[in-house]
Amino acid sequence: MRCGTIEKLSISAFLTVRLPFLQDSVRFGLLDASSDRWHKLLSKLETLNKESQKGITYKLIIAGRHGQGFHNLAELKYGVKDWNEYWAKLDGDGKIVWGPDPLLTSLGEDQARDANALWKEELKADIPLPAKLYCSPLTRALRTCQLTFAGIVEFRQRTPLVLENCREMYGVHSCDKRRSLSYLRSAFPDFAVEDGFTEEDELHDPKVREEHAHIAERARLVLDYIFEEDEELVISITAHSGFINGLIAATGHELVALLTGGAPLAFLSPRVIASVPFH
Repeated sequence: MRCGTIEKLSISAFLTVRLPFLQDSVRFGLLDASSDRWHKLLSKLETLNKESQKGITYKLIIAGRHGQGFHNLAELKYGVKDWNEYWAKLDGDGKIVWGPDPLLTSLGEDQARDANALWKEELKADIPLPAKLYCSPLTRALRTCQLTFAGIVEFRQRTPLVLENCREMYGVHSCDKRRSLSYLRSAFPDFAVEDGFTEEDELHDPKVREEHAHIAERARLVLDYIFEEDEELVISITAHSGFINGLIAATGHELVALLTGGAPLAFLSPRVIASVPFH
């Protein structure tokens, strides 16, 4: 099954449950520092599902942003204004190559390893591993996912699924144009790709930037897909600031500024079947 397209609008409402989370670099933002903190959270999740009304289900979503890519390095070099107005439209400056679909910098790879260390630290407190993993099709996210879960999740047994809708806000910026399906399968053979994924990027327009409302709708479609396809309670998504901001908008989560390679954002989200589509 393929994750929905915008032509098939989400017919679900998503919220976040008010729980003791504070976005921080420890415990995935979980305020509870007790040794059984994750057992208590899972118990809360199971109780919510057991006592929920018909049509309402809950999952724990752990969303991580990729580590620093060469486009992030270039934006630091030129500043946000000049980056957005000029440099982002190019593929590089003769010294840094950032388009299309740049790699992680060495710092970006180290940031992904830091996320790996955070997972390993929380495993001591029995954090539940994600039963399903989803990822953006852009190289920086795929590599971050690899490094984040190295030695933690065996991809041959729990294969991450690449969804087109998990990609960064697209258009204009060359860094957000994805590579071909053939490249993805060759470079990341341990990842599965959703049905219907096109060989070339058919969404990127060098003259038109995707709007925030559109990426929020994409995030709703990803949540629809997850809630429809997965019985599992704990889900991981490795993506981008734009997409994660879309998740925040779709769920009503408190606004969070996720740094490149920052601690993943963990939140409980219920899905409520709605009678009218969102626009």
